[in-house]
Amino acid sequence: MSENNKILEVKNLKTYFYTDDGVVKAVDGVSFDLKVMETLGIVGETGSGKSVTALSILRLIPQPPGKIVEGQILFNGKNILDMNIKELQDFRGNRISMIFQDPMTSLNPVFTIGNQLMEAILAHQNVSKKVAREQSLKLLEMVGIPDIRRRFNSYPHEFSGGMRQRVMIAMAIANKPDILIADEPTTALDVTIQAQILELLHELKEKTKSSIIIITHDLGVVAKYANRVIVMYAGKPVEFSEVDKIFYKPCHPYTIGLMRSITRLDKEKKDLLKPIEGSPPSLIDLPNGCIFRPRCEFAIKKCEESYPNLVEVESGHFTACFRALELSSKV
Repeated sequence: MSENNKILEVKNLKTYFYTDDGVVKAVDGVSFDLKVMETLGIVGETGSGKSVTALSILRLIPQPPGKIVEGQILFNGKNILDMNIKELQDFRGNRISMIFQDPMTSLNPVFTIGNQLMEAILAHQNVSKKVAREQSLKLLEMVGIPDIRRRFNSYPHEFSGGMRQRVMIAMAIANKPDILIADEPTTALDVTIQAQILELLHELKEKTKSSIIIITHDLGVVAKYANRVIVMYAGKPVEFSEVDKIFYKPCHPYTIGLMRSITRLDKEKKDLLKPIEGSPPSLIDLPNGCIFRPRCEFAIKKCEESYPNLVEVESGHFTACFRALELSSKV
């Protein structure tokens, strides 16, 4: 096992997309680590680079137009970016698995659920089809699919959105991966089903002893399930810490804005909601200095001149803001 119980380390990751309009810096200098049996939350607005970060970890960036231009992604000390195609095929779905964002389109409509589950198992395990079938049935039972023997032969269109998401989770854990990446795992599901899916992921983490990266814009999900959180804005990490520090002692103006924009029962009625003014910048034409400066009520002259480095303001709490220390009590 790698140093300090870290199973994954992402160092200065940069993933760009080269388009006719210019270079889109979708991920621009992201660094974080993931510990064994930890749940790490990655949060931010749409377009902040959350999903591209996850796809970069598995090297699923379409080339062209995308390219990982810099950085390291270390899994137990081995750089995933140095793996050849054969190594990658053995690695994906085996050591690290991903639950993709949309369960409605992630399953192949012309194959049965059972066939798709068996395929995930046979691709990485030297077992017979009979054994793969039995394992598939156990997986369906584990994720809460009723009448598993009949459902094994059903097609995706015969399943509800919540049941399809459960099947996606079953496929992701089929080979007992060390890391499970859940990219907006509750997208397009109603609130009741969302809660069931998230509870299922939490239970499976305990059973399989895996680590989870959960990508979401839902701060409630992060508060309940994550151990640590990385906050992203316009392709960059702006704050990274334990979940309690992010929620109760945020230091970056963007994180403070996110906290103010959610309903809080411990606040006065007039202070319940305060949205972040403005819109995220174009990733092709980023502003000078701090990229959050045009929307920041706390910006100073220095913010126009240079982008702040991600620095440790207290033990295990990192933020990229020149005024981080004085802003920690503003939420």
